[in-house]
Amino acid sequence: MLDKIKNEIVKAFLFDGDFIYAEPFGCGHINATYAVYFRRETKPPVRYILQAVNTTIFTDPQGLMENIQGVTSHLRKKIQEQGGDPERETLTLVPTRDGKLLYEDSDGGFWRSYLFIENAACHQSVDRPVLFTNAAKAFGHFQKLLADYPADTLHETIADFHNTVNRYELFEKAVAEDKAGRAASVEKEIRFFLDRKADGAVVVDAIVVVDAIKEGRLPLRVTHNDTKLNNIMMDNDTDEGICVIDLDTVMPGSVLYDFGDSIRFGASTADEDEQNLSLVSMDLGLFEAYTAGFLSEAGASLTDEEIRLLPFSAKLLTLECGMRFLTDYLNGDTYFRIHREHHNLDRCRTQITLVADMERKMEEMKKIVAKYVNRT
Repeated sequence: MLDKIKNEIVKAFLFDGDFIYAEPFGCGHINATYAVYFRRETKPPVRYILQAVNTTIFTDPQGLMENIQGVTSHLRKKIQEQGGDPERETLTLVPTRDGKLLYEDSDGGFWRSYLFIENAACHQSVDRPVLFTNAAKAFGHFQKLLADYPADTLHETIADFHNTVNRYELFEKAVAEDKAGRAASVEKEIRFFLDRKADGAVVVDAIVVVDAIKEGRLPLRVTHNDTKLNNIMMDNDTDEGICVIDLDTVMPGSVLYDFGDSIRFGASTADEDEQNLSLVSMDLGLFEAYTAGFLSEAGASLTDEEIRLLPFSAKLLTLECGMRFLTDYLNGDTYFRIHREHHNLDRCRTQITLVADMERKMEEMKKIVAKYVNRT
């Protein structure tokens, strides 16, 4: 692939300088990512990010890039108005030589490029609470700047990504079909999810976001849909979150999706596939750190109903994720990449444990949210 990049791909983009070399970069699992280096006569060498878009996951690469161009153009304008540095605070697309966003190579693959954001890095884990707070501020700022973006103009890059009703339907179908012959061995886990659908109060909760958006009770917003810590570029000197990256899943949705998934992933005391469930819980300190940072930026742009549902959103997104893991396990591990036997079941059980812990701590979570709501 490096020879292909050197001999074909880099020649298609408006890069500044003479190509030196390319190397694999980052730890993403979806798109193939490279750093490409160029020598310049009167300036220091420069590098760019070059990515091959995974069209198995993202079947409409043109629509995906239209989303990214629209959102980053909107962010760039807002950042400039506030006196910021748009080349550092949002992704900057590098066009092809014929002015396009994507280059289609000789094998039918699609490539794109961004300016490289220097003196910044992505962190893979919350080893210091300040990182989680700063990530929250960055995602909150992202929401604030995009609050007036027409979300209904965005393409849905992955259909029904956070449609919990649809996720339940797929789960029940997987249970009924039992393609891998595993249902009998996971009756307890199956019952956990079915109980939360059957309970009258939780039925409303499990579908509230989908229905409320349709009914206009919750605003349709630009959502990132993959709000993990490692999707924030953080300044190497200050630890401040400076740029939200990985915009492939930017779609119309609810802010609750982004807040809830951040808590699911970042406030857990253990890895997503931890086998020792006694180590798994939701850290209220980390929940508070994220809530404080997020509301300090996005709070004024959110509705009262969105704020009321923030604690619940953490449970909803964790429940949905666990159900997806169990659905894939029942189907024979066809979607999520696994690295050991029963890997998806392990992932499912960590999410179940987190949901149960969130249910125990829900009243405390609500008090924390109320503490940081400022309507003055």
